[in-house]
Amino acid sequence: MAENLCTVLSNDWVNPEYKHLVLKAPPIALTARPGQFFHLACPPSGVDSPYLRRPMSLYRVDPAQGHVEFLYKVQGAGTRGLAFLNPGDGLDAVGPVGVGFDLPAGCGHVLLLARGVGLATLAPLAEYAIRQGAAVTAVLSARSPALVMSEAYLREVGAQVHAVTDDEQTSDIVHVESLIRDLHARQPFDLLTTCGSNRLLLLLQRLSDDLDVPGQVALEQHMGCALGMCYGCVKAFRKAPGATVLTYKRVCWDGPVFDLQETVSW
Repeated sequence: MAENLCTVLSNDWVNPEYKHLVLKAPPIALTARPGQFFHLACPPSGVDSPYLRRPMSLYRVDPAQGHVEFLYKVQGAGTRGLAFLNPGDGLDAVGPVGVGFDLPAGCGHVLLLARGVGLATLAPLAEYAIRQGAAVTAVLSARSPALVMSEAYLREVGAQVHAVTDDEQTSDIVHVESLIRDLHARQPFDLLTTCGSNRLLLLLQRLSDDLDVPGQVALEQHMGCALGMCYGCVKAFRKAPGATVLTYKRVCWDGPVFDLQETVSW
C-alpha cells in the first residue's frame, strides 16, 4: 500500500449515471487484487470541496499497460469532483487497501450477483477467476437495460452473463432465485459472491445455506482513514456463520470482503 500519484488517461460517461475512470498508476497500485479498493483524494467540483478521501472499489487493473480503472456513479460531493477530471490531470490514490476475494481450493465455478455500482467491485473477480481456470457466471441487475454495465467486458473475458432488470420485470427476487438454482443445477457453483444490494445479500445467504456453497460479500461503507485507525467504518458481524452473538469489524481493514454468512444485513 502506498500513496500513488496517478495521471488521468480517460474519464468517460458509460451511461447517464456512471463514469469509467482510467489512470496511469505506479507499480504498487498495479498489485491490487479483486475486492480491494483505493482511497481517493477527490478534487473540488466548483460547488463541493470534499474534505475526506473517498473509498473506491477497483474495477480493473492492467499491469502490462500500467493502468488501474474505476467505475463510479456520480451522486455525491466526492464523485461529482471525480467527474470533472480530464486526461492529464493528477489524482492521489492511497492503496491498494483491504482484504479481497479468496477463491476456495479447486474452485471450478463462481457466481457473481450484483446490482448497479456493486458490479464494479465484482468485475475484476471474473477476470481473475477465469485466469485461475474457473468458470464464471454473472447475474447483473439494474433498473433498465441501459443501466446494465460491463456486459460486453464480462463476455469478453469469458464469463457467462445474464442481465435482469426492473423494466423487464425480471429482477425480482423470485425470478433471480429461480435463475440461480437452475444455473447451479446445470453446473454447480463453488463460490457465491455479491455486492451492492441488501436484498441480494439476503438471497445469497439463503441459497448458500440451502445449496451448501460458501459465499463472500464485498461491503460498501463510508470511511475516514481507510487504514483501520479511526474506527469510522465499524459494522456488526456474526461471530461465526449462523451465530446470534455479534462482534464488530472495520470494513476498511478487516474487509471489505467478508464471509457471506457472517455478514449482517443493513
